[in-house]
This record gives sequence, C-alpha cells and structure tokens, in this order.
Amino acid sequence: MSLSREQMLVEMGISPIWVVREKGGEPAPAVAPAPQSAGEAPPSAVVAVPQPAPLRESVAGPAAAVDAMNWPELTRAVAECKACPLCQQRKQAVLGVGDLNPDWLFIGEGPGADEDVQGEPFVGQAGKLLDNMLASLDISRGNKVYIGNAVKCRPPGNRTPEAAEMAACRPYLERQIALLKPKIIVLLGKAAVHSVLHDDKSLASLRGKRFEYAGIPVVVTYHPAYLLRNLPDKSKAWEDLLFARRLLNALATPELPF
Repeated sequence: MSLSREQMLVEMGISPIWVVREKGGEPAPAVAPAPQSAGEAPPSAVVAVPQPAPLRESVAGPAAAVDAMNWPELTRAVAECKACPLCQQRKQAVLGVGDLNPDWLFIGEGPGADEDVQGEPFVGQAGKLLDNMLASLDISRGNKVYIGNAVKCRPPGNRTPEAAEMAACRPYLERQIALLKPKIIVLLGKAAVHSVLHDDKSLASLRGKRFEYAGIPVVVTYHPAYLLRNLPDKSKAWEDLLFARRLLNALATPELPF
C-alpha cells in the first residue's frame, strides 16, 4: 500500500504538520501526530511572533503650544521641563532675568553652579564681568536689558551644551525672544551662536558682522567666562559691544549705513 506524503512524514517523525489555509475556506485536516514513546520529549511548541508593544507617547521636548505661551506659562513650563537629561541633576531651571521690555537681549550658553543654586543667569565671576561690560555701555541688568541662556539647566561640570540639549530648549528661547521683542541681540559664545543662528563657524569669523533673527539685529562676541581666561580678548569684546550700540542707535536714525 502506497503512503501519502503526510503519512510518510509522520513515519519519519516529522510532525505535527501545518497546512496552509486556503483563501476563503477552512484548512485541510492535518494528519495526527505519531504517538510519543515513553520518555520522549514533546514536540516543540509553536512560538508566536510577539506583536510590537504599543508605541508610548513620545516624551517630546517643549510642546508645540510653547509659541502661544505667556510669561507665567513659559516660566512654569521651563521649571517643569523634562525634555532632555539635563533636568535629572539640576537644582532648578534658569529661565532668565531682566527687563521684560528690553532694548538689549544678551544670550549666553547655560547656567553654571552658582546660577543653578540661585536661579539667575550670570551670577558668578563671569556675571560680574558681564555687569562691568554693561556698565561700560551705561546700561545694567534689569534696566532695558534682559539676560538669558541657550539652555535652561546646568550641563554637568559646566561643560558646553550639546546640540541635542540646545535643540530641546530652543522653543523656550524662541518664545522668550518673541515675548521680549528686543531691539538688539548679543550672542555670548559659540553655543548661543549655534542655538540662534545655527552657525558653527569660529567666533573670530563672525565678529564685527550684523546678523538678523526675526528682523532683529544680532551681534556675536565672546562669552565672559572665555574672557576671564583670555584677558587680551576683552578689548575685542568691547569693540563688539560698541558695534552693537551703533547698530542700536542706527535704528533711531535709519539713514546711517550699517
């Protein structure tokens, strides 16, 4: 007696046999598996391919609604932000400080140890130097001046903020600028340049030039912390501030060529 294909497979111990279901119909019956002898391991179970777990709602950075926030809402959102790992070791987020109707907006890199404790940007030695720089222009923080940073939480060891960290904070910074409507922006250091102008060129190549952000004149200069380590460049920073003041004055007299 000739054996069918299925019976031959059973005789060879290859079972159970799975039959492809015919489209629109019931599956053809499979030949029953051969009886197991005592001590024989059961046939391997069919392992179902696990379905991918439902995607968690992404822990996004600042919500799209940031661009509609007022100051109290923005302050609360920054204080509660968990958009990047910097939030894990901060004492507090540092939004900024100063006149909410400023002529000048100074943007640094990120809070340091002192700023993390006090909740205000530029309160250490670099902050004292910045205050002296402002005084040389006959201005001061809180008087037509607002001071902020590219990131709102302290990077570990006061290192330079990373690109992803700046990207997470950028919606907050952009909303600050929109609310403040400054007449001129001064970027202090490369991180601020990267965050606002999206430019990675050297500061030396960017100094002395007028840039624009949302129609606002932008000037690039060195970060006060850098100047504390490189005193000869303080004169260059002074030149940059004078250039910024000329741009600001030119807004009242547009006929001046800049």
